[in-house]
Amino acid sequence: MLFRVIASNARAWEKFRAGSLLDRGPLTLREREIVIDRTCARTGCEYEWGVHVATFADAAQLTEAQVRATVLDNADAPCWSPAEQALIAAVDALHARATLSDGEFKALSAHYDDAKIFEIILLCGFYRTVSYLANGLDLPPEEKAARFPT
Repeated sequence: MLFRVIASNARAWEKFRAGSLLDRGPLTLREREIVIDRTCARTGCEYEWGVHVATFADAAQLTEAQVRATVLDNADAPCWSPAEQALIAAVDALHARATLSDGEFKALSAHYDDAKIFEIILLCGFYRTVSYLANGLDLPPEEKAARFPT
């Protein structure tokens, strides 16, 4: 539904596709989905979170506990590896403050190279925009999409 709604406005669709990060980037599918799921959870965007969980969680080898943790747990939840904890902490920092502290950047850099860090920041911004669209347009959940855990 999101794509249909955006595509109904030619200029918005052109700009959305031009800024798209829908192609394969330097992150693994798992890393990418953790960033997207956490960003959507932090923005309260059940629509996009649910689409991604339903479509990619299995392929990204996210366990049920990890899927729940993207919404309910802190970055240091024991279900994540140290690299994933640093990744989630970075997503949380970008959401809360639109920046990374020196410590957060150092923790991220211990596990990810510059190309991946750049992609992480871009994905957070892009999916925050997607979340604004889906939330602002009050899109109903897709039929087969997951719902936020309670």
